[in-house]
Amino acid sequence: MTTFALIGAGPGLGLAAARRFGAAGHRVALLSRSIQHQDNLVAELARDNVDARGFTADVLDPASLTTALREAADTLGTIEILQFSPVPRGDFMKPVLDTDAADLNDPLTFSVTAPVSCVNAVLTGMRELGRGTLLFVNGASAVRPNPAVAGTSIAFAAESAYAAMLHDTLAPENIHAAQLIIPGAIRPDAEHSSPAALAERLYALHTERDGFRHYAEPMPA
Repeated sequence: MTTFALIGAGPGLGLAAARRFGAAGHRVALLSRSIQHQDNLVAELARDNVDARGFTADVLDPASLTTALREAADTLGTIEILQFSPVPRGDFMKPVLDTDAADLNDPLTFSVTAPVSCVNAVLTGMRELGRGTLLFVNGASAVRPNPAVAGTSIAFAAESAYAAMLHDTLAPENIHAAQLIIPGAIRPDAEHSSPAALAERLYALHTERDGFRHYAEPMPA
């Protein structure tokens, strides 16, 4: 049995994705800053007979992600699927003319240094398995820069470039990198952008392994 590792474990999309991959037979590693948060999710998943454990890490401390992912693999089994979907902080989203160089330090750590650290932590295990999936979840500014949210627009674009290079480079090794763009808000009542619908879509990206970039909803004109 292999492990689904979730970076950015929360009660919405994170919980839904953990439930979906857990239902498929994977153990689940939940990475977040809050132990209490992890415990709540573990208890929720246990009600669905999903074997989940929490591991404490901070996306703005990439070394903690490396440590947590290695501990997760040692505890639960090799990580076959990595989902990188933490929610960016509000202060990453300043207008472009109000953004100075220092304002980009945390967004770039969040969206570039952190995912690179995560991928490097799980790649050896995926290669030993002979398969793996790397899932990146982003908002619309990853593909359509928005001057109202400069930090995420710049950092998500860099994350997208990194993920696209992984898609092309790792495909011959049966390691699939894919990106899911969610253009709007995640809402429980949304047909395609509810947590459950998005979790199902992410699971399909893992199993169908078809192309790099996918959209939960059409991009607004």
